[in-house]
Amino acid sequence: MKKFFLEFKEFISKGNVMDMAVGVVIGAAFQGIIKSLVDDVIMPFISLITGGMDFSSWYIVLGEIPEGVENNMAALKEAGVATFCYGNFISAVIYFLILAFVVFLLVKGIAKIKDLAPKKEKEEEAPTTKKCPYCCTEIDVKATRCPHCTSELDS
Repeated sequence: MKKFFLEFKEFISKGNVMDMAVGVVIGAAFQGIIKSLVDDVIMPFISLITGGMDFSSWYIVLGEIPEGVENNMAALKEAGVATFCYGNFISAVIYFLILAFVVFLLVKGIAKIKDLAPKKEKEEEAPTTKKCPYCCTEIDVKATRCPHCTSELDS
């Protein structure tokens, strides 16, 4: 059991887990921004285009409406009547597509910023081998005599 907790401690302290945790927290906060964007900015325009229709009010009653209960979603839910709320689903799909698009734009923007950053130029490493001018064999650059043909080499 002690080994299990040691493994868990090692797993949880890895950088990837911490990065993921930070991503989830920021994602949750970002979700609120996108929800406001969809609910408060985009959906009113869609509602305007569709003639004032509110997607969240689109539903189908799956049972009988009891007497005295109004035919609106809030009253039906309060009365316990089964309703198929496909308008809420449409809103959720639009919300998801906008969220995915915004995340795509962020990732694309960050990638572009990384491409613009100055890249470190790799210094050319000094060669460690050279060719023997007599037998064309690769030899160490410090060699003064070829180990294959035994020719003396110029420094």
